[in-house]
Amino acid sequence: MKKVTVIGSGSWGTALAVMLQKHGHDVVIWSRRQDAADEMQRERENKRYLPGITLPEGLKFTTSREKAVEDAEIIILSVPSKAVRQTVLEFAPLFTKEQVLVNVAKGLEEGSLKRLSQVIQECAPQCQVCVLSGPSHAEEVARDIPTTCLIASENEETAKMVQSEFMNTRFRLYTNTDVIGVEMGAALKNVMALAAGMSDGLGFGDNTKAAIMTRGIAEMKRLGVEMGGKTETFAGLSGIGDLIVTCTSMHSRNRRAGILLGQGKSLEDTLKEIKMVVEGVNTVQAACELAKEHNVEMPITNAINDVLFRGKNVEQVVLELMSRGGKAE
Repeated sequence: MKKVTVIGSGSWGTALAVMLQKHGHDVVIWSRRQDAADEMQRERENKRYLPGITLPEGLKFTTSREKAVEDAEIIILSVPSKAVRQTVLEFAPLFTKEQVLVNVAKGLEEGSLKRLSQVIQECAPQCQVCVLSGPSHAEEVARDIPTTCLIASENEETAKMVQSEFMNTRFRLYTNTDVIGVEMGAALKNVMALAAGMSDGLGFGDNTKAAIMTRGIAEMKRLGVEMGGKTETFAGLSGIGDLIVTCTSMHSRNRRAGILLGQGKSLEDTLKEIKMVVEGVNTVQAACELAKEHNVEMPITNAINDVLFRGKNVEQVVLELMSRGGKAE
């Protein structure tokens, strides 16, 4: 049994905390908000982000950074991608070189265009950094529905340690040393889920969604490999696996946001209705910048960026995508 700290009390962090507590670990959730920590302690439920899931009695909550990380052996970073740098900077003086940081956010840092593990390592160089990714809805993990993910680290022994501690009969983990490929797949699939949702919102069918997913994984792979990732990673859990679950499920915030946008709602109204972070919106501009920097063609990604930030109509960009010149697959 290890002491595990989860930094962030959103749906995914809470689900992992529930899973790990039930399987024998000593888990504490750190929340920025005292009222949120108090409510979870009192009600044994995260009503805002994971309603209907009972939080185990042994699961603890705190808003104290010092108490949260004291004696923790594994620290899960479960905050939105745009909050990763600031959060790690706040905690970094308290981290020790023995602690392993496991990032579960999926995205890219705006401005710097860095992958999140790069940001974490920059802010807390004393720690080993891992990335947990794969097809995994928080709602299902919290309910013990069988789920398979991967844990990626440049240090294979670190990945194997986390694998051995987290894996159980309902949560299976594979290790991977291709951190670049894993993180790029995790970030870019959210953009494709927006596209899949827009297709649903427009009333299109399975043919369209299959095309988006297939051509989407091609875009993801092109950029990821150009940045140093491995081709085979995009055929695995953090590539096609995560893409499938995010593009097809109503648990997916990105797909739900895309549906609303496809139905004609504004980005502002869409985000208000979803009420949680939609990482694809935060990622698409950075992805377009990286594609330009690496001279990689990403028509679907650029089309989503045009809809979100350049005022283009959804049906207009579909027409433009379908009217592109013929080429070999």
